[in-house]
Amino acid sequence: MSTARGRDAAVLPADPADPAPAGRGQAAPRQAAPGPANAIRLGPRVRRLIRSVARVVNPVVLRFAGGRHLPVLGVIHHRGRRTGQHYATPLGIRPAAAGGFVMPLTFGEEASWYRNVRAAGWCVITWRGDGHTVADPVIVDRAAALPAFPRYERLALRLIGIRQFVWLRSAPAAGDSA
Repeated sequence: MSTARGRDAAVLPADPADPAPAGRGQAAPRQAAPGPANAIRLGPRVRRLIRSVARVVNPVVLRFAGGRHLPVLGVIHHRGRRTGQHYATPLGIRPAAAGGFVMPLTFGEEASWYRNVRAAGWCVITWRGDGHTVADPVIVDRAAALPAFPRYERLALRLIGIRQFVWLRSAPAAGDSA
């Protein structure tokens, strides 16, 4: 089996213990085993500072994130779990070979966007100008997720200590019955 490498690579290694999804011919990525979380641990003051900066930076980044010419950034459209308010969050997103998308969980499982998506069970991702409905967030380990990223991003993710990634599977179209 040959593996695509480079900018458009979207590879998640198959776990031989997992059965292949019907019609795909590829096994789903393995879930992260309980263990050390991401290396980035921030105190409450730093988290408040990041939120303040994000309120200024995110609207600027949203102007070009998710477009055709910037595949590094995508946009997750999700609804607040308590308020019901709609949010758009720019993130580093890559397509997964097993279907759906994978993204680093940089600030851990306490990130608001992740908690909102987990509570709803689905969201819409804008990547390369197209909207994709995805569902069933699963935390996967570094070994399963990193092949979806180009070499320079894999290196950066390792250097900053990211060990957790979220894999969101492509949701079936509304008209599909299965």
